[in-house]
Amino acid sequence: MIPHRPLSLLAALTLSLPFATPLAAQEPLKVLATVGMIGDIAAQVGGECTQVTTLMGPGTDPHLFTPAPSDLRALQGAEIILYGGLHLEGQLGEVLAKLGQSRPTVAVSEGAVPEERRLTAKDLPDPHVWMDPGLWKGTVPVIAAALTEARPDCSAAIASNAAAIEARIQALDDWAKTSLATIPEAQRTLVTAHDAFAYFGRAFDLHVAAIQGISTTSEAAIADIDAVADTVVSAGVPAVFVESTVNPRTIEALLQAVAAKGGVVRIGGQLYSDSMGAEGSEDGSYIGMIRHNVTVITESLGGTPAPWPEG
Repeated sequence: MIPHRPLSLLAALTLSLPFATPLAAQEPLKVLATVGMIGDIAAQVGGECTQVTTLMGPGTDPHLFTPAPSDLRALQGAEIILYGGLHLEGQLGEVLAKLGQSRPTVAVSEGAVPEERRLTAKDLPDPHVWMDPGLWKGTVPVIAAALTEARPDCSAAIASNAAAIEARIQALDDWAKTSLATIPEAQRTLVTAHDAFAYFGRAFDLHVAAIQGISTTSEAAIADIDAVADTVVSAGVPAVFVESTVNPRTIEALLQAVAAKGGVVRIGGQLYSDSMGAEGSEDGSYIGMIRHNVTVITESLGGTPAPWPEG
């Protein structure tokens, strides 16, 4: 079970809400995004009309994130908050609900993905929508609408920026489909530490096997490791993957279980699941994050990445 947040944090938040004061309309809109995948899109859509801050940086697991007092101050200082929803932010949910009483607080994944397109696991919604670029493209108009409502004078620039980023995400999606289609049929099983790649698997026709569920709030069970090891051995999976926000010991335990069953498998590389790469790096953007994942998965499972689209 997810532990309750300390009452002191909620109390501090409640006391400080009346003092949050919006900036003058002519200044950039202060936008706070919970995770980098949202913050990157918001910054590109908003352009010079926005000042975007991301709450959870590279390597941060949003399922386990507990806000510190400095995080609460950052949330309180925002004019608009963009978050994923679908239980992505875990313990931060109470805080976001409270903040929603005093400023726009937008769940972009929930707004972008119709219920019939959402995935679930054990009756819980799967929040990892960004793994399917075709679906994640739907967050662009949601973010653009929220920013336009807050800064109507920027509507033309926001619309132009939104069209450009939608085109880039579509090109990313097309490239990913072409690349991943080169993986041989017998090797199209993607094995990861936690179940963050279900949307990815559905979008690109890969079988996905994960040790932990969609959240990392509980430790991996021995039975889960053993079950995935059986899949690796029976399917002849050539490589499994660690994640940037999950302790690698889960995959290391899987390697030992596979070896005990007489199988052979290697670590294919590190994937980005719940956060992007380091700020300023090639992987520190949404497109860079997905490009990295697709390249590593394609090469490790026996395929060949397609040429990267110009522009």
